[in-house]
Amino acid sequence: MDALTLLHQRSSMGKLMAPAPSSEQLKAIYEAALRAPDHNELRPWRFIEFSGEGRERLGELFAEAEFQEDPHASDTTLDAARKKPLRAPMLIAVVAKVTPDVPKVPKIEQVISAGCAAHGILLAAHALGFGAMWRSGKYAFDPVVRKGLRLEDDDEVVAFIYLGTLGGRHKPVPEHNVDDFLERWE
Repeated sequence: MDALTLLHQRSSMGKLMAPAPSSEQLKAIYEAALRAPDHNELRPWRFIEFSGEGRERLGELFAEAEFQEDPHASDTTLDAARKKPLRAPMLIAVVAKVTPDVPKVPKIEQVISAGCAAHGILLAAHALGFGAMWRSGKYAFDPVVRKGLRLEDDDEVVAFIYLGTLGGRHKPVPEHNVDDFLERWE
C-alpha cells in the first residue's frame, strides 16, 4: 500500500478481536511511532502496552477511578469501567513524557509530538492489516489513572489506542471537502 492510499483510507475500527499484532509487528508499529516530529530530540513520549491480564488490571484502575469519583457508583457502572479495556486484545497508552522548561519547546509542542507518535501507531497498524481505535475520555485525565500509570505532574495521556484484528464490517471512509477546512492567503 502506498503512503497516500494509507493516509486516505485509514479509519477508526471500533470492533476488534484477537489476534493482536505479533511482537515483530509491534516492533514495526513502534518504529513508525518513533518517527514523529521531535523538536530538540526530546523524544517526549512513552508507551504502555496492555494485553492479557494487563487489560484487566487497567480495567480495575478505571473502576477505581469511577469509585473515587462517586463512592455510590453502581455495580453496573463499575463493571462497565472494568470491561472497557477488554474491547480489544491489546491497548497502548501513549503518554506525552513532558520535559518542563525547555527553551523553544513548550509543553504543548511536546504533547502534540506524542500525538503524532500515536497517529504513527494508527497508520502502521492499518498498513499491517490491523484495526485500531484512538480513545481518550475521562480516564486519560483522571488522577487515579494518572497515579496508577506512574505519570509525572507534567505528563499527559494522549491516547488509549485499542489494537486488534478487524471484527465485523469495515465501514466506508467518509469523504470530506478540503475547501471546508482550508483558508488561503494569496
